Formats: sequence, C-alpha cells, structure tokens
Amino acid sequence: MLTAYGAANGCLTEFEAAASPAVPPDCVWLDLVEPTAEEEAAVEAALGIDIPTREELAEIEASSRLYQEDGAAFMTANLIRRGDHDEPESSPVTFIIKDNTLITIRYHHPQAFPAYVKRAMKPQSTSMTGWGILISLLEAVVDRAADHLERAGQIVDETSKKTFGAKRQLSGIHKPNPRRGVNLQELIENIGEEGDFVSKMRESLVSIGRIVAFMQAITDQMRDNKELKESKVRIKTLQRDIVSLTDHATFLNGKISFLLDAVLGLISIEQNGIIKIFSVAAVVFLPPTLVASIYGMNFEVMPELKWVLGYPFAIVLMIFSAILPFLYFKRKGWL
Repeated sequence: MLTAYGAANGCLTEFEAAASPAVPPDCVWLDLVEPTAEEEAAVEAALGIDIPTREELAEIEASSRLYQEDGAAFMTANLIRRGDHDEPESSPVTFIIKDNTLITIRYHHPQAFPAYVKRAMKPQSTSMTGWGILISLLEAVVDRAADHLERAGQIVDETSKKTFGAKRQLSGIHKPNPRRGVNLQELIENIGEEGDFVSKMRESLVSIGRIVAFMQAITDQMRDNKELKESKVRIKTLQRDIVSLTDHATFLNGKISFLLDAVLGLISIEQNGIIKIFSVAAVVFLPPTLVASIYGMNFEVMPELKWVLGYPFAIVLMIFSAILPFLYFKRKGWL
C-alpha cells in the first residue's frame, strides 16, 4: 500500500489514493507498507532511485544498512512492535531521503507510525519537510520504545515482588507470604518473555542509534542549509535519548538475568526441601521399623512372645523411637 503525505499550514495532509500507483509532485512523505511491484516501480520512476525489496532488506548486513546512492540516503533499522498474544515482532524498516522527500518501506505495523500521523495532522512547531518528518518519526519510535521499556520494567518489578516476597513485620503485624501459591515455572516463562523483548528492544535502539549518527554525519556536510539547524539540535537530543534508553535496557537485562537465577535457585530450594522431608521421614521411621522387624522374627523362643503386655510394649517402643529422632532434628533446627 502506498500512502502519500503533503504539508499544508504546518500540518501533515494525506493525498487521496489514486486508482493506479502515482506519486504527487508536492509530497513530502511516501509511506510504503508491504508495497506491490507496481507501487515500487512508480516511486522509483518518480524519484530516480532503486528501492530495496523485502528479500534485499532481509539479506542486508547490519554493517551495510546505511549508505548513499543516486543522491539519496538509505537507512535501515529494526523496529519492534507488540504483536498478537503480546509477542514481540521485529522487522527491518527502511528510511530513504531524496531531495527532502522521505520514503519509508516497512512490512509490519509499528504503533509509532499511526501515532505520529495522528499527531502530525494538527499544527506542528517543527518543519514539515522530509528531514523534519524523519526526525519526528524517529522521535515517535524512541518514545514508543521508552513506553515499552517502562512496561517491561513494571513487569520485572512485579515479578521481583513475587519472587522475593516473604513474611515481613510491619507495625507488629506479619504480612502473608505473597510467594505462596505462585507458580515458579510461570515466573520463569514471564521472565524469559520479557528478557527476549528487552534484548530485541536494545538491538532496535542500537540500530536506530546508528541511523541517527549517520544522519548527524550527513547534516554536518550540509552546513550551508539553514533549515537543517533545527534538525541538528533535534538529532543531538535524539542521540542522548537513545543512549539513555539503551543503558536502561542494559540495566533491565541484568535485572532479568538476576531474577532468572533467583527463580531457578528458589526451585532448587523447594526441591531440596521436598527431598529433605523424605529424608527426615525415612530417618524418623527407621527405628520403629527396626523394632517391628525384631518382633516380627519367627523364633520359637522369644521372651515377650507370651507376655500379656508385649504388644502394647512394642507399640510404645516404636512410638518412642520415632519421637526421639524427631525431637533431636527439631532441636538442631533441621526441620
């Protein structure tokens, strides 16, 4: 689908879709979403550039995603979105600047794009040129990434409370253990999902950071263009935001790794506790079993065989022999 946008009165305006793919002469942004061969050919003919196909985008190495060709700057970054069932989806998105016209090529639907279009339909204080729209789009993408990282941080904090919840004394009142009844396997799955998402988000931020650095190098070469002065300031601010978000994603990755180790440790502790119970039970019931085995021997002459109190004596002896090791373990603090 080819969507063309223009600028009027400081607002972004959308051109009406034509029956056949066509590029309006005064457009500032061409958004190609899963474009057809006809739409790609129309844009290539209008702007005189070679648009990379989906297969070419997938084959482009990370070190070759930023280049200039035919008077245009080509920049590709991996953008993240929450797909069905809240699963992260990563796909390359290409930004092309040619003669102050922006072309975007994407094969998925990051939420930052419609959010920016909705906001840009109202009067903007920033310039509505190709460069201005590109920077605004990247700002929207970074804002969306910040929201995603904030949500991931909240999920990690909630998981941390469930993981390390224990009885706490507050004003003389014991709070219940919030970890009771928590499925540790489910916690591991949640931690793994958030760890995968944060890792992909960090990779996305790194690729966006490389685009912004590439844009900075291009604008530095265009010192005579007065319209780019505002863009340079916004690019520097964008770089700082990306660096801070990348650091935050790294921090979340470390915290997630720590939580994963902690949950695995708790699972080991619970398993050891279960084995401990069986071990103690075996030791406690070992003396009564020994007593029962002794009196279960079929010897002809046994002193207590014809004793009237022999049976109660054996029962009491077995109970006493079970209570004695139990009290010993209790005193040692092993129970």
